[in-house]
Amino acid sequence: MPLTLCHSHAWQLTPEQAIALQNKLRALVSIEPLPAVIHSVGGVDVSFRADRARAALVVLAYPSLQAVDSATAEVELSFPYIPGLLSFRELPAVLAALERVGQLPDVLMVDGQGIAHPRRFGIASHLGVLLDRPTIGVAKSPLVGSYAPPAESVGSTAEIWHAGEVVGLALRTRLRSKPLIISVGHRADLPTAVQLVMACTRGYRLPEPTRLAHQLAAWPTTESGAQQQLFDPQA
Repeated sequence: MPLTLCHSHAWQLTPEQAIALQNKLRALVSIEPLPAVIHSVGGVDVSFRADRARAALVVLAYPSLQAVDSATAEVELSFPYIPGLLSFRELPAVLAALERVGQLPDVLMVDGQGIAHPRRFGIASHLGVLLDRPTIGVAKSPLVGSYAPPAESVGSTAEIWHAGEVVGLALRTRLRSKPLIISVGHRADLPTAVQLVMACTRGYRLPEPTRLAHQLAAWPTTESGAQQQLFDPQA
């Protein structure tokens, strides 16, 4: 599917130019409840091998969480590894993968940060603004801020504070597992983001969209192996 971006920019940037662009685009981030009716949820993850990035997108019907579409794309890296600027390294591959699905999902969960970021513009926010589509940051570890450990019960949360404001929630999705870092990407808010993440969790630490995207983003030995791994419900 040809991908139409609501906002676009060059990708061949210096780190200083990338920071300036983040500071400009973060003004476009909208914090609002997720849509009341959601028919599909996507998961996005990226892995690396040498000088290449491999992005994976899975699309699940909601609320059944049945996989209905998936895509991968591999591109040559053109931006260095700099914490806080990872979206400039990863998003070219993500956008290429998005072009390969029949229809974009209603909401995208991204393995990474939204506004829980030094400049309030992590990869989930960056992608959401480019597409003007609801996105949620679902990260495995924090980038900024501090929080008290949430209670051990599944669904417990703790506010993540940075520079005097709440930028996300630490969410316990599984007993005896570290919490996930949930933050607004774009056109979402924390209460509805947490509600959707929990609704997409099936006994694993990661919600199904990003769990399956993480599997598919791994560099497989064969394409058929990647598809078998994605659609195996016991994986």
